[in-house]
Amino acid sequence: MAKQRGALKMLYLNIDHLRRCMQTLDSSLTLYQRAEPDSIDQEVFRNAIVKGYELTQETAFKLLKKALKAYGHGGKKLEAMPVKDILRLAAVHDLMALPEVERWFRYRDNRNNTAHDYGEQFASETLVLIPAFLQDIATLADVLERKLGEGGEHVGS
Repeated sequence: MAKQRGALKMLYLNIDHLRRCMQTLDSSLTLYQRAEPDSIDQEVFRNAIVKGYELTQETAFKLLKKALKAYGHGGKKLEAMPVKDILRLAAVHDLMALPEVERWFRYRDNRNNTAHDYGEQFASETLVLIPAFLQDIATLADVLERKLGEGGEHVGS
């Protein structure tokens, strides 16, 4: 939600959906790990992880674009910008540290493969990334909430 304050436009981000995606992905991973190996249940949870991974990334990128608008970047330019450039800009504005951006590049490359490969090998590669991804999502959610959430620091205030 945006709020006018004099000539400055303040942006408040609601990160509840991102946190919910993170919780869902974490639960799917836990249930996958508890399921009988090679069972239908495990396959269902593996598929849920892959879709949850995709949804969580897309939600994070939408929030990053909204956050970058608060730093003066135009919406049309951001929409046309490749995701890796969005991540680089996030680092410029201290929304992510450089090591996090490097990991996010890897997550994005892996996520791009989900559109083409739902096989067991791909899922296994994705499963290895999920614990670090969940930590990075939590960090991003905390940073966005601190800087742009209701009651946060707020750019331009």
